[in-house]
Amino acid sequence: MNISKVRITMIRSALLCLFLLTAPASAGQITVFAAASLGDVLEDIGAEFEESTGHEVVVSFAGSSVLARQIELGAPADIFLSANRDWMNRLIEMGAIDPDSKVDLLENSLVLIGTGPQTPAEIDTDFDLMQRLDGGFLAMALVDAVPAGIYGKTALSALGLWDTVEDQVAQTDNVRTALTLVATGEAPLGIVYATDAKAEPRVGVIGTFPADTHPRIVYPAAAVEASNNPLNDEFLAFLQGPEARGVFTAAGFAMIPD
Repeated sequence: MNISKVRITMIRSALLCLFLLTAPASAGQITVFAAASLGDVLEDIGAEFEESTGHEVVVSFAGSSVLARQIELGAPADIFLSANRDWMNRLIEMGAIDPDSKVDLLENSLVLIGTGPQTPAEIDTDFDLMQRLDGGFLAMALVDAVPAGIYGKTALSALGLWDTVEDQVAQTDNVRTALTLVATGEAPLGIVYATDAKAEPRVGVIGTFPADTHPRIVYPAAAVEASNNPLNDEFLAFLQGPEARGVFTAAGFAMIPD
């Protein structure tokens, strides 16, 4: 046996072990399906998660109903963030969401907005919505499918305003599209989340719908049952941590205590 060859082999093996011990773990990737109203904040939080962990975050934004149906059909999502509990609960009942991973993460409020600066007004049963519209359209997310639209229709119905304005509603696939219609002046008024209005300087808030006119606006987050991504728990924990909390609160969301 050649002793020098044995020594070289041992040295190479030792160097390989040292490299494996000191080399960083290979970066992973996690795919997040998130409600459209989380667009700005999830992009920022995803970037912070990537910087903190080295793992890539891929986020797909759409109306919660669209995302839920995609998950039903087997879309390759790891995490789902919905703008209401109903779509999340539907997926849990279908076995498409891991119920043990679900956490109620955020709260929001519902506002009436107009193009440009607005004079605040109380949104109640005496509010003359048709006069404010002045022949224009009220931009809303789909009122029978998308959470923001469902909340908006419920609130208007509770105030006795829906029947008079129903024919003047311009429905959109998600709340951010409704926001854009008002921001660009294509619709004079719209119903969106308070956080949407805060993110768009071209609109002004006329008023906030009373909390008792619609269900509590809660954003749950959970892992998709079919996903075996080892990053799921880490990302859900990150969403509840101090870095994400700072981004959420700065955008106007209220964090729900553990």
